[in-house]
Amino acid sequence: MSTDGGAPARPAPLAGVRILDLTRLLPGPVATLHLADLGAEVIKIEDPGIGDYARTLGTGKGGDSAYFRMINRNKLGLRLDLKQAAGVEVFLRLVATADVVVESFRPGVVDKLGIGHAACAAVNPRIVYCSISGYGQDGPYRDLAGHDINYLGYAGVLDQIGREGDDPAIPNFQIADLLGGALTATTGILAGVLDARATGKGRHVDVAMTDSVLAHTYFVMLRLAEGRGPAPRGSDLLNGGLPCYAVYRCADGRHMAVGALESKFWQLCCATLGRPEWGARQWDPALRAEMAALFATQGRDAWAARFAAVDCCVTPVLAPDEALHNEQVVARGMVVETPGLTQFAPPLRMSGHPFAIRHPAPAAGEHNEAILAGLGCTPAEVAYYAAAGAFG
Repeated sequence: MSTDGGAPARPAPLAGVRILDLTRLLPGPVATLHLADLGAEVIKIEDPGIGDYARTLGTGKGGDSAYFRMINRNKLGLRLDLKQAAGVEVFLRLVATADVVVESFRPGVVDKLGIGHAACAAVNPRIVYCSISGYGQDGPYRDLAGHDINYLGYAGVLDQIGREGDDPAIPNFQIADLLGGALTATTGILAGVLDARATGKGRHVDVAMTDSVLAHTYFVMLRLAEGRGPAPRGSDLLNGGLPCYAVYRCADGRHMAVGALESKFWQLCCATLGRPEWGARQWDPALRAEMAALFATQGRDAWAARFAAVDCCVTPVLAPDEALHNEQVVARGMVVETPGLTQFAPPLRMSGHPFAIRHPAPAAGEHNEAILAGLGCTPAEVAYYAAAGAFG
């Protein structure tokens, strides 16, 4: 098959990279989803019991959940019992052929199972071993349980979300799970693979979701470095404290987002609002109330229509269902309809690599036979492993 006027089709960016994915729920599976969409061979390994808990989250009936199917496409499914010596033996045989292992157990669990970084590196010195956890592989919190809300709380982020005088608001977007557990892990994995190919030596990538959130709180750090202390919730530069960067409620209860930080945008915003005299008050917090009163005089769509032809960073706040049908989102092909499932396309494009769903999320253990055959296992070996409890 060829593209671009007869030139050979270009391999996927991560073609030839094999990843063993031991993770569950959201952070790790999203990290390996990104890598799978870029062409890596991702083998999703589940225990013979519950497996990935995401399979049943929110289903209310039989079959895998939409949540599971959205974030596990383009992966192969292998069922292994890693509490059995035979299951560990199969896993380490796979490690010898792999580039990456990703796990998200509590620190120490993989070592007890005999599949930790040291055991895998002994089999394959080039292996990149990524451990995703809430608090990291060391420190006083390393063994504690946690979820996104806990990591945001410890990182000082939750304290800053919401309106001044109100309680912290819980975001509907899992910041720590996705920024920390998914994107930070993906960055570390890719850096490790690149390094391993150059040096022949792998690395242990230790990703703490709390660290990942904390390390991106740049504006809070600037205030602290200047000795000013954190701003009250909802009153800082970029979280609602200024009239030029805030959310305003409209007459119909919907909202407009004003992001006119640059002077040229602010002047255009004021002119479009019919209040050019406000141009000199960009940094005046007291102007917020006056702007709020003005936006409350018309519905959101009326304001959106007024600003539609004015390039000044003033836009409507869309509900999630509206966002899916937004003309920009549609033009970029970000929403993909497949039989029985609406899902997102990858959040990046790469030339010469058109996105494709090569196969849907796997059933538990769906590819056991094919993966074992790829390892060179004979029928007798497969029978031996089965009898020894490797597959549950």
